[in-house]
Amino acid sequence: MAVDAALREAILKKVPQQPPFRFIDEIIEMDENRVTGAYRFKDDEFFYAGHFPGNPITPGVILIEMMAQSGIVALGIYNIMLQKHIGVDDVGKVLTLFSYADQVEFLRPVLPGERVIVHGEKIHYRRGIFKARVSAEGEDGSPICSAILTGAERHE
Repeated sequence: MAVDAALREAILKKVPQQPPFRFIDEIIEMDENRVTGAYRFKDDEFFYAGHFPGNPITPGVILIEMMAQSGIVALGIYNIMLQKHIGVDDVGKVLTLFSYADQVEFLRPVLPGERVIVHGEKIHYRRGIFKARVSAEGEDGSPICSAILTGAERHE
């Protein structure tokens, strides 16, 4: 069942990463098995000054982090809610932390100002481990990167 806009916004607020290291602006759609999120890379992101001066491109590690924040953290929070039969306010400090990347493939660079759409699809969630197939594309649908990502449930 699709998650309504209010719950998507509440889940987004539970994502623990904050600026300048938050790379998810919105959750466009979500259900138990899938998420679509988006982020626009601002012209003044902190990493562009050194990557690369005069020719800025988004570092691959930032793209992986962006995919993890939508495809592992946000989707993982929703799956924790479902599995534990709790509301978003009860999630508290239960987090799904990105822990592993496999089969990572970069297909093209991301430039300042570009909006990137992330698609995540749950592979499994069991014993506190969340695994998803995640990909990123430009607004025009052009593929950017993909990976199999894993996260671990953590209680604080």
